[in-house]
Amino acid sequence: MKVCVGLSGGVDSSVAALLLKRQGYDVFAMFMQNWHDAGPTLHGDCEWEEDRFVAEMVARKIGIPFYFVDLSEQYRHKVVDYMFSEYEAGRTPNPDVLCNREIKFDAFLETARKMGADAVATGHYCRRLPLLDSDGFQAVVDARPQWRLLEGVDPNKDQSYFLCQISQEQLSRAIFPIGGMTKAEVRRIAKEADLPSADKKDSQGICFVGKVDLPTFLQQKLQPREGDIVEVYDSYYGSSSHYRFVHDTLASLLAVPGEPRMVTAYSSEDSGGAAFNNQSVGPARGGNVFDSEKVGSLRGETLLRLSEPFGYGDLVFETETYRSGKKHVRRTRYKDNPFGKIVGRHDGAQFFTVGQRKGLNVGGHRESLFVIATDVERNVIYVGEGHSHKGLSRSCLRIRPEDVHWMRPGLEMVEGETRRLKVRVRYRQPLQDAFLLSRKEGLFILFDMPQRGLSHGQFAAWYTSEGELLGSGVY
Repeated sequence: MKVCVGLSGGVDSSVAALLLKRQGYDVFAMFMQNWHDAGPTLHGDCEWEEDRFVAEMVARKIGIPFYFVDLSEQYRHKVVDYMFSEYEAGRTPNPDVLCNREIKFDAFLETARKMGADAVATGHYCRRLPLLDSDGFQAVVDARPQWRLLEGVDPNKDQSYFLCQISQEQLSRAIFPIGGMTKAEVRRIAKEADLPSADKKDSQGICFVGKVDLPTFLQQKLQPREGDIVEVYDSYYGSSSHYRFVHDTLASLLAVPGEPRMVTAYSSEDSGGAAFNNQSVGPARGGNVFDSEKVGSLRGETLLRLSEPFGYGDLVFETETYRSGKKHVRRTRYKDNPFGKIVGRHDGAQFFTVGQRKGLNVGGHRESLFVIATDVERNVIYVGEGHSHKGLSRSCLRIRPEDVHWMRPGLEMVEGETRRLKVRVRYRQPLQDAFLLSRKEGLFILFDMPQRGLSHGQFAAWYTSEGELLGSGVY
């Protein structure tokens, strides 16, 4: 079997190539150049020239052919242009998910097959296993053997989330040699084999672009536009009909009458910004315990309202004139508003995302300010003070019918069906307990524990309790 390894110059793909060579595959390496913008504002820490040099040394060390392919045009068209359009519309895209679907397992796979490869291998931490039928043989649908995609065994490095949008056809051509290993094992093998990438740090930032300043990156096409930063006080939610609706609806679904949890449980900030207890939750961890029959009876109209994010367009600030100083100069100021205050200015709502706290440049608060909503049309950013601000948490998401993706045939939910599954809404997040509800209006996800910093344009992926990735969708 001839296998093309996507050799990036990192330790993971290097060990993937080494293992395949040791296992007797006919292996060759190919390095993708997906970004070579010469503009200084986009010159990230991840230098492709250096990566290519390391990758070529690794291939030479292992003893496999090395090739180079320029996919920058496809990458710009399918990933970068998509990023710009999403941010311009006020959504927060995930370029890594798109890169895997459109580049690594599409454009790259096509190039590899033209060179004679039967499959492509990458250094992703995930596992591909055959789907077995009742007799223990690999299941076949429409003459195609069926495959399952599972989490990697290293919980700190699992990358199955990034592959949540690939098709069954793409998965059938993929090999993940290190999915059953930990990062420590991969490093050890690389050092024992004296691979040039053994001590290379993991890449960070935008896929194939590197670690760049995102607002600077976006300003290549999106023009800055000054607008207001509005702080929303806790008192706002006491007068919000939408907040009362969400609260009362969640309360009506509880298995035991009581107050529903409306805010993500805070733990600490000691471990790399993992400030919230987002572990899978049950009664002991403080998540909502919903009655499955009550949840299953929810109608699409109710779920639509429940999944709506908080909007703050009704928060209006009136002005008044007053006289100041000895000369009684007439000045204008905003009247006090019990629900919020204009606390600063920004350079464009499209440059911010929900949950963000850096780059606001607003002082005078005991706790950090977080973005809780953006209004690109009116060019307003709404912020809230503290990790436990009500505007940071949501319990329900909607995925439009046309955006629902299943990993293989037979997994689809029928309209009116409800399932109990595990869900992940961002990379490296522990799986969350949730209900999935299929309605004509779309697929809805109701979490036991409210989720923090959910931003439109991101992907939700759902899994079985055994860690198999079943499907995904952009919310």
